[in-house]
Amino acid sequence: MPTATPTPGKQLISPKNHALIMIDFQSQMSFATKSIDTTILRNNAALVAQAAAGFKVPTILTTVAVDTFSGPMYAEITEAFPGQTLLDRTSMNTWEDAAVIEEVNRIAQGRIVLAGLWTSVCIVGPALSALDQGFEVYFIADACGDISDEAHQRAVERMIQAGARPMTSLQYILELQRDWARTETYAMTTGIAQKLGGAYGLGITYAKTMFNAHEG
Repeated sequence: MPTATPTPGKQLISPKNHALIMIDFQSQMSFATKSIDTTILRNNAALVAQAAAGFKVPTILTTVAVDTFSGPMYAEITEAFPGQTLLDRTSMNTWEDAAVIEEVNRIAQGRIVLAGLWTSVCIVGPALSALDQGFEVYFIADACGDISDEAHQRAVERMIQAGARPMTSLQYILELQRDWARTETYAMTTGIAQKLGGAYGLGITYAKTMFNAHEG
């Protein structure tokens, strides 16, 4: 019989135990993304970006053919990281870009969290490549989409079969917070959730407005 202790599991995400890579959230390929509503996709990507920026998670922002084909990265993401350089690529697989890999090695985290536009291309490529090189990989399944439900689901299954772990955008920010007694990030976390957390955020707004309630 193991002995239980009040400590978090090693597989949980924390602000200091991973790097986030946000990939190809750009206009051109958004038009063909059908497995998730584009408004919801943008909202979830913004939630992830604001959470990562607020918790100071080392984050790589990368695009493909930004000036010649795919268009700018979503403003909701770049505004969360003002002044940060976007690493523009020619490769569909982010993990095959030398500048991105240089930044991965500079950050020096063995756990990678991925969020990107097309599940079957933007996420599968770096996920399988990073796993092959010994990294631990998580991906945010509702901050990506694909040309069909079939394409998205098969990509998700392929990554899980290879050892990647799925999570959601709201789960990401709540796992970063994880304890409402952490008062230094409480207001930020609930503030982001109120703006971008859907019905959960509405519930926070209601509780705080009507009853001056708080979780901590």
